Amino acid sequence: MVAETARKFEALEAQAQKLMGVFIKAGYEAVAPAMIQPAAVFLDVIGESLRARTYVFVDPDGDELCLRPDLTVPTCRLHLERHPKADVKAKYCYNGAAFRFQPEGAGKAHPREFRQAGIEAFANTDREKAEAEIVSVLLDALRAAGLKEWKLRIGDLGLFRALLDAAKMPECWRQRLAHQFWRPEAFRTELARLTAGAADIPRDVPRALLAEIDIDRPQEAEKVVLRYMEQQGIDMIGVRTLAEITANLVSIATDARTEPLTPATAQLIESYLGVTAPARAAGARLKDLTREKSIDISVALEAYHRRLQLMTDLGVDVVHADFSAEFGRTLEYYTGFVFEIVAPGLGTGSPVAGGGRYDRLMRQCGAAGDVPAVGAAIHTERLLASITGATP
Repeated sequence: MVAETARKFEALEAQAQKLMGVFIKAGYEAVAPAMIQPAAVFLDVIGESLRARTYVFVDPDGDELCLRPDLTVPTCRLHLERHPKADVKAKYCYNGAAFRFQPEGAGKAHPREFRQAGIEAFANTDREKAEAEIVSVLLDALRAAGLKEWKLRIGDLGLFRALLDAAKMPECWRQRLAHQFWRPEAFRTELARLTAGAADIPRDVPRALLAEIDIDRPQEAEKVVLRYMEQQGIDMIGVRTLAEITANLVSIATDARTEPLTPATAQLIESYLGVTAPARAAGARLKDLTREKSIDISVALEAYHRRLQLMTDLGVDVVHADFSAEFGRTLEYYTGFVFEIVAPGLGTGSPVAGGGRYDRLMRQCGAAGDVPAVGAAIHTERLLASITGATP
């Protein structure tokens, strides 16, 4: 067993050298982000599915820390330490351990400690070009490590958001549906609720206060709520901020006063989420779908097609690419293009690599605003297993 473990470690190290060699040659600086990270940053941004699987602990000083469940957030924090304004173009690569709780029976393809080799690029405003490069470099690295067969699966949260923006509904409903995108059952429930009609107003919500809130001027609502609380002698007690309380009240008032979504709009959203096709054919299908409903998402579709062309120009065979409108991966910090690479024998539940765009993550890590950012990581144990034909 010891000898087998040693051989696997040596094979992983040799593979990592090949991967990192490709990354460095492509202009990515090798970095080693800290393994122990502030827990609050991760728990705020990684989403519900991964939050419950993060190893969190409290040190003797009382600080809540965690073992990094991935290396993207630590690399963002490293970049922010170097460039506090986060507006400097930079490209980093890394190879190191990550940690996620796995329930019993998860299988050897999903260990609690695993290695990631990846790349991250910040502040490149040519989004499609940066995304195409990430995919191209990642595939170059996989080929250099010995992977001969693969399938590329892509999605685009930007297309989904463009569809919501073009559909007729209040902004808070768009935000709600976008938030629930990661939870298919909750999304369907919310869509059905918005289509059925206004929800009942909770008993503890003052009707008089709701009547004062102008849903068309949400920026003024905070003043209305604050004035009401002062008049009623209500103190700010608890964990919710005034902004959060106001947002919730605006949402309730909007539900009470707005006509429900039309069945046609709900059907359009459902039809969009059902689109699965080869990457190039998917663009045409989405164009036909939205044109039939007089919905304009042409800007997002142009970006989609430009990205495919740039990938082709860089040598990516998009014939191997499939598009799925529902595909959004498991990390909620993604904001646009997303992808994963599946190898034979492992299946879609255990991709060897994946990544995407996460323009809001730098702000969530402490930057003053959103920063264009895109990256990807390789699960090196799965890659080794796929190449050698062994069980990961």
